[in-house]
Amino acid sequence: MKSLIKVMILVLCFSATSVFAAVNRDEAADLAQKKTNGGKVLNVEKFIDAGKSVWRVKVLTPSGDVRAVFVDEASGAVR
Repeated sequence: MKSLIKVMILVLCFSATSVFAAVNRDEAADLAQKKTNGGKVLNVEKFIDAGKSVWRVKVLTPSGDVRAVFVDEASGAVR
């Protein structure tokens, strides 16, 4: 009985960690700023793209262009 409880606790712990995002709003903004060589972050929004949760970060680049940078919430991949 005790081993069953231990197994259930482990399962709950592992499933609970998957609920939390790997990349939060501020981290997405930082990644986008680095991608644009120090641009100014204008806006950060989360939405679903192709079934994945992504951050869309609008950045004013040092050259004056507005650019959208997409950061995958789960992996942190930047595009």
